[in-house]
Formats: sequence, C-alpha cells, structure tokens
Amino acid sequence: MPTYRLFSLIFLAISSWLTATAQTSELPLHLFSYDKTAPLAFTDSLIGTQQGVHIHKVSYASPVKGRVSGLLFIPSVKGPFAGILLQHGAPGTAMNQTPRGVYLARHGAVVLATNAPFAERGGDPIQFTPADSVEQVTYMINLQRAVDLLISRPDVDPNRLGYVGRSHGGAMGALFAGIERRLKTYILVVADGGLIAHFSSEKGELSDQVPLTCEQRKRWIAAMQPIEPIRYIHRAAPASLFMQSARQDEAVSTFAAEQLQKAAPANKVIKWYDAGHRLNTQSYIDQLAWFHDQLGTTAPGPDDQKGPDFPDAAAPKKNP
Repeated sequence: MPTYRLFSLIFLAISSWLTATAQTSELPLHLFSYDKTAPLAFTDSLIGTQQGVHIHKVSYASPVKGRVSGLLFIPSVKGPFAGILLQHGAPGTAMNQTPRGVYLARHGAVVLATNAPFAERGGDPIQFTPADSVEQVTYMINLQRAVDLLISRPDVDPNRLGYVGRSHGGAMGALFAGIERRLKTYILVVADGGLIAHFSSEKGELSDQVPLTCEQRKRWIAAMQPIEPIRYIHRAAPASLFMQSARQDEAVSTFAAEQLQKAAPANKVIKWYDAGHRLNTQSYIDQLAWFHDQLGTTAPGPDDQKGPDFPDAAAPKKNP
C-alpha cells in the first residue's frame, strides 16, 4: 500500500475516533490534576497606584514547571472583595491588561492577571506542534493555582469569584469553565472554540495559515482535539456565562463564535456588538454590569462611560 494511502487511512481512523470521543462526556480531565498541597511560593512587589488601585507585580510556583508571573490589582479601600481572573489574548501579556485590571478593581474586586505559558517563554504563541497541547494543559493548571492564590487572600470572598478573558483568553475561559468548579461566573470575550476551531473553515478544514504538512497536521490535531475548549464548555454549569461577540470581527468568524455559543449550557447570556475584534466601550460597561449582578461589585457609573484608560493602540493583529 502506498505510504500516502496509509497516512490517509490512519488520519481518517484518528479523526473518526476523535469525533466519536468528542460527542461523549469522556473527557481527559485527569490531565489537569495537580498537587493542591504544594506551596504557592508567592512573591509580591508594589509597583504603582492608579485611580485608587494598587498594582502589584506577583509570581507563584507553577505545579508543572517554573513560575507564573502576572499583575495583581487591589482596591485601596477595605474589603472583602470579589476575586476576578483577567486573561489576555495571543499574543499578549498580563502587563497589557493594566487598563482593564484597574477598570475592574475600582469596582470592588481583587483582579489577578497572569501570563499564559507562551508569554512566559516568548516567541510565537502558537507553534503548531504537540507542544501547544502541553502548554494548554499547563495553562489550565496554572489558572487553577491562580484560584488557589485568590482564595488564600483574606481580602477576597471565596464565594464571589469570576473570570474574564478576551480572544485566546476567552477560548481558554471556555476550557477552564469545564475544569474549575469554584468560580461563579465567566465572561468570554470574542472567543471561539479553541485553536483548531480558530484555524479551521466551516467545513472543518485547516486554513492555509497553518504551515504544516499532512503528517504534521495529523499530529497537531491529535494533540489538540482532546483539550479543545468547545468540548468542555457544556460542563460550565452551574457557573453563569456572558458571551460577547463582534459582528465585524476580523479575527474570529461568526460561525466559530456561534458554534461555541451553541455548545454552552443554558445558563448563558449572549450579546453581539456592531464592532470589530477589539469590541467597543459599551462591551466594557456591560462587563462591569455583569460582575455587579453576579459577584456584587459596584455598578458602572458616569466615570466608566469612556471605558478602560487604554493608550493609543495600533491596528489590531489578526491573532486569537
């Protein structure tokens, strides 16, 4: 049998198995287990104050490897506060989230923004090798540890925990919602179903943006499919979901956004905005209102109408 024919049969067999597995509740949740008793080894350094919010550079030990760095935003008034995880897109870093972290923290939340594993190592965020799968699992474990960190703080109410992530951070939130059971609510901003969904057409074919041979594509899909976020989001309940999408999104297709929305459980609110991938000011006000309803933070007021205090930005890049 010719080699190309053998590869084709193997690929079809793997695809059939993955499709069947994706339609069941048998998910490899064991991949995301970690030692909850390991010390956090937390470090903390105050680096500034903005609009009554103290900004700290922080790090903690990863249960997998090395350390996780990020920023912690703490209101200057007395708590206890809600606790919110704030996750960046790809490419991106926790530092990029400073305007959003301040914007949220001013309303009575301790906000923790951590660096994804690709931000810690530098270079291209997506490698299109099985290493992407390893990093995604590491990311989920590191985020669970971030929840441990928030809960360990005496100024955080463990019953008022939430998550907000945009683009790649939104997709990772869909996966995290299927793993982590301690959060009350998630805001998924311009999210799709994961890396495979992001780089696939409506027919399920990988885009030409993926610079791989047939064999390399097979290996990458086999590594990523078991942990594709769209397979996990149905487990988000009883946590609530607020899903924000853009009608003119240049990075996430309407089809991909809708597929994730359809896979989500009933306890969700979906809102579409007449905007591009960066969304608009109203989307940030809506996030404040959502956390007010779900976590008891303060409601948005007149000072919030202009949105986070972002610096002038260049045209957005078409990355997840």
